[in-house]
Amino acid sequence: MLDQVQSLKEEIQEYQVANDQELESFRLKFISRKGVVSQLFEGIKDAPVEDRKKLGISLNELKNAAQARFQYLISDLNNTPQTGEVDHKDLTLPARSTELGGVHPLSATWERIIEIFGRLGFNVSEGPEIEDDWHNFTALNFPPNHPAREMQDTFFIEKNPDVALRTHTSNVQIRIMENNKPPIRTLSPGRVFRNEAISARAHCIFHQYEILYVDENVGFVDLKQTLYHFAKEMFGKNVKIRFRPSYFPFTEPSAEIDISCLICHGKGCNICKHTGWVEIGGSGMVDPNVLENCGIDSQKYTGYAAGLGIERTTMLKYGINDLRLFTQNDVRFLKQFRSLGF
Repeated sequence: MLDQVQSLKEEIQEYQVANDQELESFRLKFISRKGVVSQLFEGIKDAPVEDRKKLGISLNELKNAAQARFQYLISDLNNTPQTGEVDHKDLTLPARSTELGGVHPLSATWERIIEIFGRLGFNVSEGPEIEDDWHNFTALNFPPNHPAREMQDTFFIEKNPDVALRTHTSNVQIRIMENNKPPIRTLSPGRVFRNEAISARAHCIFHQYEILYVDENVGFVDLKQTLYHFAKEMFGKNVKIRFRPSYFPFTEPSAEIDISCLICHGKGCNICKHTGWVEIGGSGMVDPNVLENCGIDSQKYTGYAAGLGIERTTMLKYGINDLRLFTQNDVRFLKQFRSLGF
């Protein structure tokens, strides 16, 4: 039987087919349940006991060889022109172009923000996304009963109520002030989390960039001029910017930052709530209590801070009217930004 197995191996390796009928004949002869290979397997029980192991190994090799040859014949038959002529490849033809991806609009905006503030002397700083109560709330002058501490705003870690997903990148600013002496000029971009309903204007996971400048004789006028410069660089010289009085626990005085809507150009849309203005963030002078919490003398130093949304900035810059598009991975949407670069 071993001689028969060897003979079949040679026949399989030399087998050629020219059409589907001959391919089917090969399958019936060597691979089907009634083929010669299956019949040889059934004959193992009649072989001497001492030869059965060696015969079984040889038959398995024969079976694998038949299946491999069958796959090769299928591939060879599919690649053979129906006319029977040899398919010569034209090596002078240009290679197929590889479809390249593009820069995600959020990534492009992120890098542009770093570039603009970098020219103003701001260095980039990063921190943890899972933060303790001190760095996320207490050091930023949040009272114990402040609404932001409640579950409707913050994702707390269930087993440890003093640990939460950060709600802003201000936690990075606290860590910078704790470990560095003024002057401090830093930009803190990153991902943040808030327990909010997902809509065209909001998401529970989004990105912020916050600026912090602490030094002697820093005033609100410095903050305004920095943001004026940023808005002109990011959105163009025709953009309008305004400040509205507001309240934040960690800044005093505080102001909301609005820019003229670049999507509807003042006509009214769902992004600007038909007002012609879009809020892009908050700002203000760093509260003296925050400076003292970080070991900085508030009698000697002052500072300003501002926090803006990367998604909101990107929507205004590129005329995108739905924030949810950034996370839906719709190729049709992403293809529109192939030309973006850093």
